[in-house]
Amino acid sequence: MEAFRYEALDGAGRTVSGIVQADTARQARAQLRAQGLHPSAIDLVRAKERASAPWARGISSDELSLVTRQMATLLASGLTMEQSLTALIEEAAVPMTREVLGGIKAEITAGLSLAAAMGAYDKSFPDFYRALVHGGEESGALPTVLQHLADYLDARQALKQKTTLALLYPVLVTLVAVSIVTGLLVFVVPQIVQVFQQSKQSLPLLTRVLIAVSDFLRVMWPYIAVAGVGAVVMVRLALRRDEPRRQWDGMLLKMPWAGQLIRGVNTSRFASTLAILVGGGVPLLSALNSGARVMTNTVMRDAVEGAIERVREGEGLARALGATHAFPPLMVHLVASGEVSGKLEQMLQRAAALETQALERRLAVFLTLLEPVMILVMGGVVLMIVLAILLPIIEINQLVH
Repeated sequence: MEAFRYEALDGAGRTVSGIVQADTARQARAQLRAQGLHPSAIDLVRAKERASAPWARGISSDELSLVTRQMATLLASGLTMEQSLTALIEEAAVPMTREVLGGIKAEITAGLSLAAAMGAYDKSFPDFYRALVHGGEESGALPTVLQHLADYLDARQALKQKTTLALLYPVLVTLVAVSIVTGLLVFVVPQIVQVFQQSKQSLPLLTRVLIAVSDFLRVMWPYIAVAGVGAVVMVRLALRRDEPRRQWDGMLLKMPWAGQLIRGVNTSRFASTLAILVGGGVPLLSALNSGARVMTNTVMRDAVEGAIERVREGEGLARALGATHAFPPLMVHLVASGEVSGKLEQMLQRAAALETQALERRLAVFLTLLEPVMILVMGGVVLMIVLAILLPIIEINQLVH
């Protein structure tokens, strides 16, 4: 069965478009006419076209979690993959989700695995997601893996929403404060200090500095904006190369607060992935390979790949991970306990939960300190501007008296 993109007229004469599944274009037209549509154009959708189509970037995090949980339930109920995808396509309320699922169903009908079919939609299904699906397919425990994956996506989305909401207020306050200060320096300050300059009196140092900063911003702000955009583009291009990216990630890990945060995020991801795959019956080496792929920090990913070689040579997982010095000692001890007791999945889940809790605490402390520090900094900047304006006025009053 293939996927066909169509344009048609409905009963009201409006133009509609979408994707329909059929063996031939004739069957696709028959399906559309049965739905009361009059097709004007039908084209076969190729895999490469799907990868670059707008819907290939479209499934949101919430929708992905819901689809994953529904697919796990359908597969666990005994439905085939094709039947499950058909049910999901009919159930999906978001048109973009239906388009993606329809394309995946067409790829699976053509003989691809679920993970390979999802590869054409890498914007909707990230690397770690496809890695877990691939591990579940290899072990034959795909429903269990998908259920655990849905739980993980829900937990990650909840943490992301909590962090986003907590950061919303400081970000808004910062943007407003920066806008006000910039407006004062570019528009208000020049008008006020012009009076002092015409009086030919000697201005205080703070006022002269403020005038210099104001003049600099008024003349150079277009160049500053262009330079900022250019710097961002250059950094992004440089980080696509392996060696600069590895150096950057290593520097981030050494930073006092950000390093702990990045290490915690990657450790939680790695432990959660291993727990899901090991619980689904995936061999340890395959699970470790999938776990390495979900890590965003290349230094920690290299450490996992080194641990994989040690495990392949017969070394225990806890000893191999401990030798990398990339993971928290608590996780290494929990893994060692899991290996001895035969409860590796539970210990990995516990390690992931502990790292997530520690991550939430660090974020809470950071956000608690951010607001007063931000208020003090912005208050200090405004105070400097006010003093720079008031000092000449005070000197003029003293001369008059």
